[in-house]
Amino acid sequence: MPHLVILYSGNLDRDLDMAAVCRGLADAMLSVRDDEGKSVFPLGGTRVLAYPAPYFAVSDGGQAGCAAGESGDYGFMYLNLRMARGRSEAVQRRVGQAVSEAARDLLGPLKQTRRVGLTFQVDVGAEVYDAKFGNLHDLFQKEVR
Repeated sequence: MPHLVILYSGNLDRDLDMAAVCRGLADAMLSVRDDEGKSVFPLGGTRVLAYPAPYFAVSDGGQAGCAAGESGDYGFMYLNLRMARGRSEAVQRRVGQAVSEAARDLLGPLKQTRRVGLTFQVDVGAEVYDAKFGNLHDLFQKEVR
């Protein structure tokens, strides 16, 4: 953990380099420091995953856009950052601000070319069960930060 999951309308693929968006958001997450100056998130546990929705309905289906002389080809993107509890509210806000700022920068050009609904939420809810059994973290255990 943390995992940033992006669900977006598939029509955005033609106007967006989603791999670059994912990398930029991951870098933003990894740049956040706690009050002691340590990275908030583990390098090996930081993940950004994006899933295009091939089927979707957005708003009024484009009627208002067409009436305004635009294409009416709306899009959406929902970003949900899930991180484990244990971080102060100030650190959680810092993370939210860093990711939000990066998303605004990365998605700014998209907003210049089309109408798109963007939502970003940070989820620090209760964990019912949490198991980690991969081997990616082992690679970074020797790294000094």
